[in-house]
Amino acid sequence: QVRLVESGGGSVQAGGSLRLSCVVSGRTFSNTPAAWFRAPPGKEREFVAAITWNGVSTYYADSVKDRFTISKDNAKNTVYLQMNILQPPDTAVYYCAADSTPPAYYDREISYDYWGQGTQVTVSS
Repeated sequence: QVRLVESGGGSVQAGGSLRLSCVVSGRTFSNTPAAWFRAPPGKEREFVAAITWNGVSTYYADSVKDRFTISKDNAKNTVYLQMNILQPPDTAVYYCAADSTPPAYYDREISYDYWGQGTQVTVSS
């Protein structure tokens, strides 16, 4: 059974940083593409960032480009989201997602079969 467990969320002031981690178990992680999505309060879940199974290519939403960095450590079965220059609109529950095959569209929820439970990120002004 595939399991994703996120950690690293919390409360920070605007301009601060956080690093989210997502440990993936139950499948060969080195072959796993992964992504981060977020659900702001009262809004639909939206794409944040994605990474190919080999870590060569990354994709970002325009709203986080140049502030957030996605990476994966195959030796630790972990996907990271480094978030810098956080702003109040970044407040959301952040979800890690993964799949068994490379998706056609990395920025779509339907592309991922496996999801974590979410971790809260709150940015105050």
